[in-house]
Amino acid sequence: MDLDLIFKIAGVGIIVAVLNMILKKSERDEYGLIVTIAGLIVVLMVIVNEIAELFDTIKSVFGF
Repeated sequence: MDLDLIFKIAGVGIIVAVLNMILKKSERDEYGLIVTIAGLIVVLMVIVNEIAELFDTIKSVFGF
C-alpha cells in the first residue's frame, strides 16, 4: 500500500474536520454537513481508483 494514499485521506479528513468545526461555531450546520459529504465523496473517488488498480493486478496475476 502506498503511504501517500494514507496521507491524502488523512489530509482530507483533517481539512473536513476543521471546516466542519468552523461552520458549526458559526451556526451553519447545513453547510457543515455538505462539506462532510463532499469530503467523503472525494475520499471514495480516490479509493475507487485504487480498487480498480487492485482488480487489474489480480486479473493479470490469475490470467483472467
